[in-house]
This record gives sequence, structure tokens and C-alpha cells, in this order.
Amino acid sequence: MTTISPAPTATDVETRGFAVSSLVLGIVSLVAGFTFVVPVAGLVLGILALRREPSARTMAIWGIVLNGVMLAGVVIATLAFLAFGLLLLPFAPLAFV
Repeated sequence: MTTISPAPTATDVETRGFAVSSLVLGIVSLVAGFTFVVPVAGLVLGILALRREPSARTMAIWGIVLNGVMLAGVVIATLAFLAFGLLLLPFAPLAFV
């Protein structure tokens, strides 16, 4: 005689949506180049995943690391471009001669 097991309930199924989204956004931000919105969204999703999805901790941590590195890169590159532009500002009138 075979017994049919009951369907899993919503509490039995573990969700990993935030962690997967954070990891995917981290990989996309590495591949797609420097943006500001994508790493911030991935960082927020990774932090939420750490709190809500303990079974997906590794993916959440990797998402946080990738998004944090890319966000730091964006900030450093922006500051470097601004500093370089300010250094060249006294020579701007020479460009129109």
C-alpha cells in the first residue's frame, strides 16, 4: 500500500529569492560595468536575505561582497574623475584657443 505525502506548506518551503537576487545583481554589476543603482539594490537585498533567509546565508554574503566591492569602485572612480577634472580646470580656457 502506498501512502501519499501531503503537499508542502508555505512554511515548509524555504525561499531564497532575496539571496539569489542579491547574487545575480552582484554578478550583473561586475559584468555590466559601473552603475550606482544596481549595487545599492543588490546590497539592500543581500542584507535583507541575511535576516530573513538563514538557509541562503552563503549566497547572501557573496551578494553583499560583490555589490559592496562594485559600489566602492563606483565611488572611488567618481571621486577620481572629479579630482582629475578639478585639476584640469585651470587649463580649460586653453582648450578654446
